[in-house]
Amino acid sequence: MKSSQDREPAPAVYDHGGGVRSVRVPIPDNPLGHTLVYVVDTDRGPVLIDTGWDDPASWDTLASGLTACGTSVAEIHGVVVTHHHPDHHGLSGRVREASGAWIAMHAADTAVVRRTREARPERWFSYMTAKLAAAGAPEEHLAPLRAARPRTLPGLSPALPDRDIVPGELLGLPGRRLRAIWTPGHTPGHVCLHLEETHPARLPGHGRLFSGDHLLPEITPHIGLYEDPDDTTVTDPLGDYLDSLERVGRLAPAEVLPAHQHPFPDAAARVRELLAHHETRLTDLLTLLAEPLTPWQLAERMEWNRPWPDIPHGSRTIAVSEAESHLRRLVKAGRAEAVPGSDPVTYVAVQ
Repeated sequence: MKSSQDREPAPAVYDHGGGVRSVRVPIPDNPLGHTLVYVVDTDRGPVLIDTGWDDPASWDTLASGLTACGTSVAEIHGVVVTHHHPDHHGLSGRVREASGAWIAMHAADTAVVRRTREARPERWFSYMTAKLAAAGAPEEHLAPLRAARPRTLPGLSPALPDRDIVPGELLGLPGRRLRAIWTPGHTPGHVCLHLEETHPARLPGHGRLFSGDHLLPEITPHIGLYEDPDDTTVTDPLGDYLDSLERVGRLAPAEVLPAHQHPFPDAAARVRELLAHHETRLTDLLTLLAEPLTPWQLAERMEWNRPWPDIPHGSRTIAVSEAESHLRRLVKAGRAEAVPGSDPVTYVAVQ
């Protein structure tokens, strides 16, 4: 398989056959580059799977892409959102305003959207500051959050969905068989969507899977804590993700249509790679936890795609969240434990 660097640039609009096309909607100032927004024909008009980032250039690309697909924003019948992140849900509200389309999302992510809409922006910054301080972050990392202006935070007013996606059920798309598969991990309400129809190229397997961010061909999706200032539930996102991976692997789709990068076959092989990756990472973390470490210290020592000093501020925050999700999995499995009385709390491997 070619690497992402060697691969030919994909067209902005691509016909995947069988009444499914995609539009590459750009994400501003993000190494991911774009979100693949899928356009699925139905007997009531086109339905979008995700919409892309809420940005003028992204909106223009989506609109022109739909025109190239032989339709328009005004003709969209519905929007199915794989998860609440702004590069997926960002333009949903504008699409609904222009077309009257319904928006569907899993109830767990709709709850996040509702709380985001109701909370003051300052609440988010104070929450993140306190959370990172508890994880052992140094003052030089906390200072920008203390001084942050609310308008710098994206996705402050995401559209509130009209419909719940019910796991295991067929979505109400006339003329199509699209089943919702609940795959928490990347977010609490992430869903994949299984198109239970014969592959247009007759590839072996069971239909096609719109995988959102759950299953990507060359990237390990971010699995951090479910960041929500108003939800104090102690969750296990990595455990959720690993369970969800195995469930998707058993579907054995003929092709995976992800939200980033490019389509690919053999979901089961990719699932095995990701399961092995996370088990290796957990084992490596136990080696690091031979001495007590805070989540921040653990993140500093973990292997990332660049050295820790080269990781920008926002990405360090994400990295600490990912370190914490792995710690939580180790603690739940009895492989690590918090050191009593430590402040900020440190963790150590269980011998």
